[in-house]
Amino acid sequence: MRRVSVVGSTGSGKTTFGRKLAQIIGVDFVELDALNWEADWTMAPIARFHAKIDAATSGDAWVVDGNYGGRGARKIVWSRADTVIWLDFPLWLVLARLTRRNLRRIRSGEEIWPGTGNRETIRSSFFSRDSLYVWALSTYRRRQRQLPELLARPEYSRLEVIHFTRSADAERWLEAQRRLAAPRI
Repeated sequence: MRRVSVVGSTGSGKTTFGRKLAQIIGVDFVELDALNWEADWTMAPIARFHAKIDAATSGDAWVVDGNYGGRGARKIVWSRADTVIWLDFPLWLVLARLTRRNLRRIRSGEEIWPGTGNRETIRSSFFSRDSLYVWALSTYRRRQRQLPELLARPEYSRLEVIHFTRSADAERWLEAQRRLAAPRI
């Protein structure tokens, strides 16, 4: 397990999980959102987005979080990955995590991806048609239906697939990876 794609619903914890895993196994972490979003919440042109993904996944070891199937990212990432980890948690948990994250970001005023100036606001988080809640609700069921179909395709049969439906199981798995990676004395 050296080239890992972490997928799941918006708010499922892909970035947090991916960062932890990358640190445990000692590889680079790549957040597809950071490659996609430019200043003023503008999406990178598709050619630039693909070039960034290509550069970020050209090495022999990394953890990438994110989906972006509609923008062609999945095809690039999965063609190079050896493992896909699917965080498939209940919708109530996804929405709770999304709320906690949005409120933390609104309170702190943190810039989400350095150099973009992009920040969460009450308006964009809760009162916009572009809200992540709208996105999470509109893609949740579709993702649950599509991911098994995609992972069953012949071109992805070589991938090891790790499917978590409970957050506690994902955390236990990460802890097991931490123990495996710890130096033995």
